[in-house]
Amino acid sequence: MSQHPLMQRHRTVPVRVGHVMVGGNAPVVVQSMTNTDTADPVRTAIQCAELAQAGSELVRITVNSLEAAQAVPEIRERLDKLGCNVPLIGDFHFNGHKLLSAVPECAQALAKYRINPGNVGRGKKRDEQFAQMIELACRYNKPVRIGVNWGSLDQELLARKLDSNSQLAQPLELYDVMHEALIESALTSANKAEEYGLPHDQIILSCKLSEVQGLIRAYRDLASRCDYPLHLGLTEAGMGSKGIVYSTAALSVLLQEGIGDTIRISLTPEPHAKREKEVLVGQEILQALGLRSFTPQVIACPGCGRTSSDYFQRLAEKIQTWLREQMPVWRTQYAGVETMSVAVMGCVVNGPGESKHANIGISLPGSGEVPVAPVYEDGEKTVTLKGEHIATEFQSLVEAYVQRTYRQTS
Repeated sequence: MSQHPLMQRHRTVPVRVGHVMVGGNAPVVVQSMTNTDTADPVRTAIQCAELAQAGSELVRITVNSLEAAQAVPEIRERLDKLGCNVPLIGDFHFNGHKLLSAVPECAQALAKYRINPGNVGRGKKRDEQFAQMIELACRYNKPVRIGVNWGSLDQELLARKLDSNSQLAQPLELYDVMHEALIESALTSANKAEEYGLPHDQIILSCKLSEVQGLIRAYRDLASRCDYPLHLGLTEAGMGSKGIVYSTAALSVLLQEGIGDTIRISLTPEPHAKREKEVLVGQEILQALGLRSFTPQVIACPGCGRTSSDYFQRLAEKIQTWLREQMPVWRTQYAGVETMSVAVMGCVVNGPGESKHANIGISLPGSGEVPVAPVYEDGEKTVTLKGEHIATEFQSLVEAYVQRTYRQTS
């Protein structure tokens, strides 16, 4: 999918995370995070593999205890045996310097470390422990994401900013002071990391909030003041449609402005629900903006009084699910198939027109229409389906179209 000419990417240095490039001219990378107990290597490896299968190109895991750190090498080994080479990111808070020092196999197995400046230590220990983690990253040649969150902002830094602000003739609002503290925390920590020896091209920054407008403002400011790759995402997006809408609203604005090199959609999952939904939402945001293509898109009408039957809805859902299921194999066999569009329409008003605009489309009959369904391929009507097996026949036509149209890769 070609990028819109007005969408110019913010220039950032490329950072290698395992085999994945982040920043520079690399595509925006989708990542996710496990919610298993990392000390359970079997469950964590399974979830990592599931997220990677769904399309997560980086997977972050919590490393919060000695048991979790000791499990990381086994998780990496299990993934390798499954043929899953997704890079693993270690998420550290409070005790990362101890865990990486105590378990060098963990430090080596991870592809990147995530450090939160607000949770790395207090007082003099903060700088010492931050320096220790950076020295370990240098020793094992690992990139680092310095991730600032408004929920765990460095309180000493914020206190200093508030004191300085109170001395001004016209003090800033508290929100503005906090905003500047977030940006300063990220940039100052990055500068210190470089002073401690971490190369400029091994640093990624994030500055997360849970508020849409605040997030947009923070990343605009951050992008204007550095060339580090930026990781985008709300700290806590929320559940269901709220989480999806808030994430889409915030990230779409920034991505449209060329800001952002990797994204994570921090959805709160429903109890016992699969974790992969946040990966699919991230992919769909990038695909909707024309930044990347992951799977053929199904175009379906919303339905109205002309479509009293739910047949077209069920067909659209079936086709969309089937297309996603085919992609792991199709991606290796048919170059460009992820850019294909498939229309499943419900009546004669927009059905034929939308079907003609798609690569392949079907216009199902609405209420009172003749019970036939014309199929269009690349704008031309090719066949008319009718009877009880329209769904199966259309699926076969789609598969034949893919085999005929997209160049087979070696």
